[in-house]
Amino acid sequence: MIDWKKILVPVAAVVVLLLLWELLVWAMGWPDYKMASPSDLWPAFLRYQHLFWQYGWQTLWRTVVGLGVAVVFGTLLGMVMGLSKTMNDALYPLLVGFNAIPKATVVPVIALMFVGQHDFNTILMAFMISFFPIAVSVAIGLSTLEPEYRDILRSLGASRMTVFWKIALPKTLPEFFGALKVAVTLAFIGTNLVEIITPHGRGLGHLFQSAQTNSDFPLMFAVLIALAALGIMLYYAIVALERIFAGWAVRPGH
Repeated sequence: MIDWKKILVPVAAVVVLLLLWELLVWAMGWPDYKMASPSDLWPAFLRYQHLFWQYGWQTLWRTVVGLGVAVVFGTLLGMVMGLSKTMNDALYPLLVGFNAIPKATVVPVIALMFVGQHDFNTILMAFMISFFPIAVSVAIGLSTLEPEYRDILRSLGASRMTVFWKIALPKTLPEFFGALKVAVTLAFIGTNLVEIITPHGRGLGHLFQSAQTNSDFPLMFAVLIALAALGIMLYYAIVALERIFAGWAVRPGH
């Protein structure tokens, strides 16, 4: 059965936000070359709809691939850290240090290392910026596993792999999906960093940069809305997967 409240409440919030935005621009008397209003965005969408479809798809598939690589790598790294205190102590400071580096400073380095490999560079940056929360969440989930559960299964003759699949993995799923919701937005940031900074970029980030160069504010804000829509779409895809694989951890009414 469809829960219409969960659909109508977010839609109503978006409508209210757009109305307040429109009212603010009207009250301040800002022209569209200073601050675009929501009513200015639809003509921009229609004028450049072929670019939105083309560049939107390029941004989306690179983000999804980068996020997929981050999920695999982050999960494996988190398992290593969560199951070994020595590896956790060795790797955690390195991960924190790497995550503290502004990723915008890494884009030129990657572009010089892999000249002309725009798709690879974009996927790599989406991966680099999004794997950290996944690795940390898996590591925390495994390292905080109650030893009583493990000891009971081991006393019954269960192997380490059985303990992992029956106890450790299910316990980690809520933390994993929580981190994945954060990683989705980070992956989009990584993708757009490359698309904006590299001179021959393609995707919505490139379209935003072109609009900025031409001082086309309605197009700039239209690109931002398109990116937000893609991010929301992927977020709810993660929510759907969470309800399938970890629905037992979601409290009723949430």
